[in-house]
Amino acid sequence: MKIDQTPMIFKTVGNLVEFLSKIRSQGKAVSFVPTMGNLHQGHLDLVDKAAELSNIVIVSIFVNPMQFGPHEDFDAYPRTLESDCKSLANRPCVAVFAPTVREIYPEGVNTEIDVPSLTTILCGHHRPGHFKGVATVVAKLLNIIKPDVAVFGNKDYQQLQVIRTMVADLLIPVTIVGADTTREPSGLAMSSRNMYLSAEEKETASMLYSTLTTISDELQNGTQISATLKYEKERLASAGFLLDYLEIRDAEDLSKSYVEADFAVILVAAKLGRARLIDNLVVNLNR
Repeated sequence: MKIDQTPMIFKTVGNLVEFLSKIRSQGKAVSFVPTMGNLHQGHLDLVDKAAELSNIVIVSIFVNPMQFGPHEDFDAYPRTLESDCKSLANRPCVAVFAPTVREIYPEGVNTEIDVPSLTTILCGHHRPGHFKGVATVVAKLLNIIKPDVAVFGNKDYQQLQVIRTMVADLLIPVTIVGADTTREPSGLAMSSRNMYLSAEEKETASMLYSTLTTISDELQNGTQISATLKYEKERLASAGFLLDYLEIRDAEDLSKSYVEADFAVILVAAKLGRARLIDNLVVNLNR
């Protein structure tokens, strides 16, 4: 009978730091995958990518109160540590860091990190303070773990650019790797918040990816894009989406002036039922 090997779980900073000190004394490389738990295949793909780049992967499972707004789903967000650890079973190079809020913010929040050029646009405009919370907790986790590599999903594209910029500006010695978005067969980007969707809503939600691919094709064909954007916004609205934005930006700095860029990124955020969904697609404009 096969016995699943569950990963080691650390709940305090001190115990994790002691463990990592021993790992590094053996000359082993450390990678890091930050999550809020409720793991799905997309998270596991990030972990597997990190495992390719190091000897040991630290997966943090921490629902960060700082990145939730006052009327968002912090209280409702699923805490599923036991099942998450089962999902990570039989990955011998994985350890879990599952701290309490008090462990991460023992004195409350006295210091915040902001990247204003990136945190007030797109999702930052619709979720004020969200990226400040993300940047602050990621900086804390990077300081605790001191990984050689940290792996983030490209699905959260704006978040990835915020983290890249923060790490560069603060001279944090870590390589940030963006990993491809894991999708359902329908094209829907995998997300913990997909659990809020009914079966019918989940089918409708796949329209987001088809919208992105349609706009991508038009961009690469050099077509005048404004009419396509208008049509796709109306199509999503008529299907029941409450659209926050559907925009094309420079893939590097998220500025609106993407025409001269080598790569653009199409970004969408919309509410469908109880779920707020985001997705994106990077487009090579030199093809």
